[in-house]
Amino acid sequence: MVRLQSETIDTAELIRRVQTDADGAVALFVGAVRDHNEGRSVTRLEYQAYSEMALPEMEKIESETLERFPVTRVAIVHRTGTLAVGEASVAVAVSSPHRGDAFDACRHAIDTLKKTVPIWKKEFFEGGETWIEGS
Repeated sequence: MVRLQSETIDTAELIRRVQTDADGAVALFVGAVRDHNEGRSVTRLEYQAYSEMALPEMEKIESETLERFPVTRVAIVHRTGTLAVGEASVAVAVSSPHRGDAFDACRHAIDTLKKTVPIWKKEFFEGGETWIEGS
């Protein structure tokens, strides 16, 4: 399951989507909007995505993760639009019979997403705004 959405990410739903009775582990990564960056007080973030490219790239990450790691299911969700401090911007859930594999696969999925998926982040802070690369 991969999704771009403007709505709040329901992490409990992601866990339900990936977990099976055969799995002893579910790894969940949640990226959240923090209140500071590079010494500035962050007030909000805005995410934009080129969905025609982002969704296929996210599906590729899902497939690659399932092929490369001994995991059962993968779910990847990224928010778009304006997010307040404290809100979840991205979540990756991975289920596996064993925790080490779930952790490794989850890290691979989020790290690959950050490098390859066309999603852009604009940071708003006290006194200005800027586009952030590679985040």
